[in-house]
Amino acid sequence: MASSSILFPLMASVIFGLVFFAAPSSSAITCSDVIKDLRPCINYLRGGSGAAPPPSPCCAGASNLATSATTTADKQTACACLKNAAKNVNLNPDLAKALPSKCGISLSFQISPTVDCSKIG
Repeated sequence: MASSSILFPLMASVIFGLVFFAAPSSSAITCSDVIKDLRPCINYLRGGSGAAPPPSPCCAGASNLATSATTTADKQTACACLKNAAKNVNLNPDLAKALPSKCGISLSFQISPTVDCSKIG
């Protein structure tokens, strides 16, 4: 019986510490996340005509990116990753700018090699 009288206060202390003193989780977006989400869009953005809609996995990834990038830091990181990708992958700039609307989502920035990511808020 003595062991249970010690165990309860110990467990209560551990639970209290976990609930009240645990650091809040921060899930910052990374370039790897951005690239993974938009990888299905590459062929469309390189050579699509714009007449056909983007493939559904592309729009699913773009939608995931839009819902994942919630903080200003996330949006600026995603913007910088997409800006660099737009420069390095030789995307059709018109298709890249139109991708969010073609997928029925909104991003707070354009996918463009010339966008100023520091102005995203």
